[in-house]
Amino acid sequence: MEELVAIAKIVKPRGLKGEVVAEVLSDFPERFEGLEDVTVVLGDGTRSQLKIEECWFQSDRMVLKFAGLDSIEAVEQLRDAEICVDESEAVELGPDEYFDWQLTGCQVVTAAGNSIGSVAGFMRTGGTEILEVKGDDKDFLVPFAESICTKVDIENKRIVIDPPEGLLEF
Repeated sequence: MEELVAIAKIVKPRGLKGEVVAEVLSDFPERFEGLEDVTVVLGDGTRSQLKIEECWFQSDRMVLKFAGLDSIEAVEQLRDAEICVDESEAVELGPDEYFDWQLTGCQVVTAAGNSIGSVAGFMRTGGTEILEVKGDDKDFLVPFAESICTKVDIENKRIVIDPPEGLLEF
């Protein structure tokens, strides 16, 4: 079974006709143009194949209407579900660009080979993204900048960092 990539998360129902408001998780919101078939993954892991009938942006969120779901009751069960596509349908990235899901779980080590921890999440600051690294005894915030993250090896789930002085201080 092919891996799924989350591109949006349903926040809540909207209106009376079965529309939902979703938070866009993709850095490529234009990918929704012409997108029809998606997999919706509920909090308990249950998957459903749905067809997008309509979608449009409203402020910084997206409003979606799925075929066959025409009431608030029908879409209430989708609250907090992720809207996903197959990994093969993910947007092509350039060199040295990565999806969040590719970085999650990567081991973070210094150039000297000291283990820092593993990537547990991300902070988007409007500038350089920040890796949330969970260590054995302490958590770290590591800027995902080329000057600090000197080698990213997705295949082996490993990121080598060259931390500036003070970044890893307790």
